[in-house]
Amino acid sequence: MERLNIKKGTGLMTSDFVGLIERAERVMERLEQIVPKPLSAPDWSQAVAWRYRKRASGLGALEPVRHVAKLKLSDLKEIDDQKDKVVRNTRQFVEGRPANNVLLTGARGTGKSSLIRACLNAFQRQGLRLIEVDKVDMNDLPDIVELVVDRPEKFIVYCDDLSFEEGEPGYKALKSALDGSIGASSSNLLVYATSNRRHLLPETMKENLTYQHTEDGELHPGDVVEEKISLSERFGLWASFYPFNQDEYLVITAQWLKALGASPAEIKAARPQALLWALERGSRSGRVAHQFALDFMGSRGA
Repeated sequence: MERLNIKKGTGLMTSDFVGLIERAERVMERLEQIVPKPLSAPDWSQAVAWRYRKRASGLGALEPVRHVAKLKLSDLKEIDDQKDKVVRNTRQFVEGRPANNVLLTGARGTGKSSLIRACLNAFQRQGLRLIEVDKVDMNDLPDIVELVVDRPEKFIVYCDDLSFEEGEPGYKALKSALDGSIGASSSNLLVYATSNRRHLLPETMKENLTYQHTEDGELHPGDVVEEKISLSERFGLWASFYPFNQDEYLVITAQWLKALGASPAEIKAARPQALLWALERGSRSGRVAHQFALDFMGSRGA
């Protein structure tokens, strides 16, 4: 900043004025560090997937995911109905046709997140991109929308393991975005979320007491239940995932073993160990099947 020379007769000495300017400059520098800056666009050519992260300063940034898991849709077994729904919706989206926000709910380890990653791999050449956002950062969703609204690509905002406790701020921000408010709507962006909770919020037994019976015998939920249902209803497409039975678990295990290079004879021989592994873990999920396959193939050379 250019300093001004003030003569002594003006009542303000030059040194006093310069000191005042320097103090003002320091205050402005501190304010610039505190005041949030607009979210800046990354180099979109660096990656097909991005993570939205808040830094210590409170500023948000999109960080490229350098290595996306190379999952293919054909790798995912025993979830054909769910796969058909989500793939069809994603294809409509990348082709510029109407498509829905998607909520994938159900048992843990059954392929919800893997299906979204596999869709990214399947459609990235058609311009599909993914931005992962934690639920604590959902308040910044309008900023992300503004950043991509004029881009030619199609963006999925992905939130894994989404659920809210009572009063969390991100709940209302996501509700607004899904409802298509003026500040958070874009034809090239959808929200895909996974959750173990069907309605994304905790549900208690006492809430059942708010249901009302009408004279014609119909059952209507109370205001508390309606509020909880309202968020999940804003997702136009639901895909529900269920625990695998023993045969389904073995099919998934065989698929992972094959992907890791096991021979048909090894896959057959591994069946008893795979069942024991699931019994010890108390789960027959796809995640458990993958973990067994890693252990089995990794221990062959021991």
